[in-house]
Amino acid sequence: MSTIERVLAPNPSLYTGPGTNTYVLSCDGEALVVDPGPIIGTHTLEIVKALEGLSLVGIVATHTHPDHAPLANPLAAKLGVPVYGYGPGPDFVPDVTVADGQSIPFGSSRLDAIHTPGHTPDHLCFRLGEVLFTGDHIMEGSTVIIEDAADYLDSLYLVRGLGVARIEPGHGSTIDDAAAVIDDYIDHRLERERQIVDAVRQGAGTVGDIVDVVYEGIPEGLRHAAIHQVGVQLRKLDRDGAVRFGTSLAEEVTEVHLR
Repeated sequence: MSTIERVLAPNPSLYTGPGTNTYVLSCDGEALVVDPGPIIGTHTLEIVKALEGLSLVGIVATHTHPDHAPLANPLAAKLGVPVYGYGPGPDFVPDVTVADGQSIPFGSSRLDAIHTPGHTPDHLCFRLGEVLFTGDHIMEGSTVIIEDAADYLDSLYLVRGLGVARIEPGHGSTIDDAAAVIDDYIDHRLERERQIVDAVRQGAGTVGDIVDVVYEGIPEGLRHAAIHQVGVQLRKLDRDGAVRFGTSLAEEVTEVHLR
C-alpha cells in the first residue's frame, strides 16, 4: 500500500497559486520525491523531515520549469539518490531519462510515466494506481499556460483515457473527480478556440484586440500571459486552416486574419 504526503513549497505567486506541491510517495519503507520545487532552505528541510524513517530511492521531476525542478539535483546529491526526468533543462540534469510508458519502482509499487507535452515539450505526468500526478498539465482551480495547443489538447485526451479517479496537481488541492475536471479542461480549450475565431470574425485584427475580447477584465499583471496564450492558440488555428497567423511572434500589434 502506497502513501502520499504533500509538502507545499513557500513560493506563492500569480502563476504558482499557493505554491508548488512536492510529493513524498512511500511504499514498504522506500520513497520517491516528485517535483522537489525551487531551492529554498526551509522547503528542503521540510522534505527531509517528511522522509524520516524512509529510504529514498529517487527524485522525480514532471518538467524543468524553475518552480518544479531546480532542487532535484542538489537534494539528490545531498541524499545520494538518482534524479529522474524526461530530459535536461534549466538547472536540471536527470541521471535517468524517463520516456512515455516507463516505470520507476519504489518498494512493491511503481510510478508510471505518461508523456504529456503541451505545457512544455518535456512534460510528464505520473500514475500511481488510480492517482495521477499532473505537474502543470492540470491544476486545481485554474487553467494552465501552454506552449503548443495541439499537443496540449492531445495530451488531455490521453490522460482522459487513463480512467484515473484522483489528480494530485503541481499547484492547488487534490482533485477527486478527475474525469469531470479533465472534461472541463478539454471543453475550455475547445471553447477558447471558438472564442478566438469569433473575435477575429467580428473584427479583431490583432493579438491585442483578441485579448481585449476573449480575456476581458484580466488583471494587468496577467496580460502578457494572455498574449502568449492567444498566440499559441492562433498557431494551432493557423495549422487547422481557420486563421492566417504565419508567425511565431505574438505581440499586441501582431496581425490576424481569417482564412
